Amino acid sequence: MTLIPSLPLILASQSQSRRDMLTAAGVAFEARPAHINERALEAALGDADAAIIAVALAEAKALAVSNTAPGRLVLGSDSLVVCAGRRFDKPQHIEGAAEHLRYFSGRVMELTSVAALARDGAIIRRHTATARLHVRELSEEYIAQYLAAEWPEVGYCVGVFRIEGLGVNLFDRIEGDYHTILGMPLLAVLGALREHSL
Repeated sequence: MTLIPSLPLILASQSQSRRDMLTAAGVAFEARPAHINERALEAALGDADAAIIAVALAEAKALAVSNTAPGRLVLGSDSLVVCAGRRFDKPQHIEGAAEHLRYFSGRVMELTSVAALARDGAIIRRHTATARLHVRELSEEYIAQYLAAEWPEVGYCVGVFRIEGLGVNLFDRIEGDYHTILGMPLLAVLGALREHSL
């Protein structure tokens, strides 16, 4: 069942999780990944708040695709993790993933997800949501076992976990919306799509 069958939505993302969320919600879309230099944009923003960086990345993705698709709705999204004042990107290799998990151990991870909707090269809606994930104490043995089971899939995840899979075992407590943790504030996106659909 497609809830918004006439919506010419383009998802400016390669994220399987975001594709799965839209599909499960019955949203008709096509995926057209944006090709932007995320690290360069982050570097240009320096020590800006994580939410500001996530907004800038989501908007840049939406606008990059929107500029090539006149009249179409384009959805850009991004997620960032901050833990104890340190911002984390996706790990580049398994050793980096293990280092991230050691740092997260016993701390609170703040995951911010942003969605930006663009049309004709202009942002028309954006929404930001943050979840707090309380990471339990992780032993070296557990980290090794976890990554043996989950790598390389969690290498595509900024927090080195998939909440819908074994990653849920990393946490003692979670505060926040499930879809935000998956990588997109879905309820806000659906509301915006109903408002702006053609």
